[in-house]
Amino acid sequence: MNIYYSDEEGRLDSEIKSLMEKAALKALSLEFPDVLEEKSMKPEDLDAEIGVTVVDAEEIRSLNRDYRGNDSVTDVLSFPQYDDMEELAYDLGDEEVTALIGDVVICYDRVLSQAEEFGTGVTREFVYLFTHSILHLMGYDHMEEDEKRVMRAREEEILGSIGVNR
Repeated sequence: MNIYYSDEEGRLDSEIKSLMEKAALKALSLEFPDVLEEKSMKPEDLDAEIGVTVVDAEEIRSLNRDYRGNDSVTDVLSFPQYDDMEELAYDLGDEEVTALIGDVVICYDRVLSQAEEFGTGVTREFVYLFTHSILHLMGYDHMEEDEKRVMRAREEEILGSIGVNR
């Protein structure tokens, strides 16, 4: 499992990156236990990639407008490479394929404002937004109230398991 970071300003320190990697590995272990069991693998041994880019408010607004038709600043955007989680599971289990799970774009300005608003701190906000986004990459949504409850529970399960709490 590899995470590739693009953060020209150096806002992702080693602690944040370590926690993001732990969150991604936990999410993979929770979402694809059959693949791991069948291949007798640990999540870190999967040939998979996620890209993470940290941008400012202007850049994420532009991306949000161009890709979602929403001309506003948002905190995080997810760009999944799979529409079908069975296809992702298949590729994760295929030793000859690198599963390009998708890309995460996080708005640093929103990280700062939300960390202050919620009193959570910058590290937790980065890791929360990353966790939220990778769940989107793995097929989760929160448009309906029942979907939102399921997604929030999974977020808290992942964050709690890596020691990131409110």
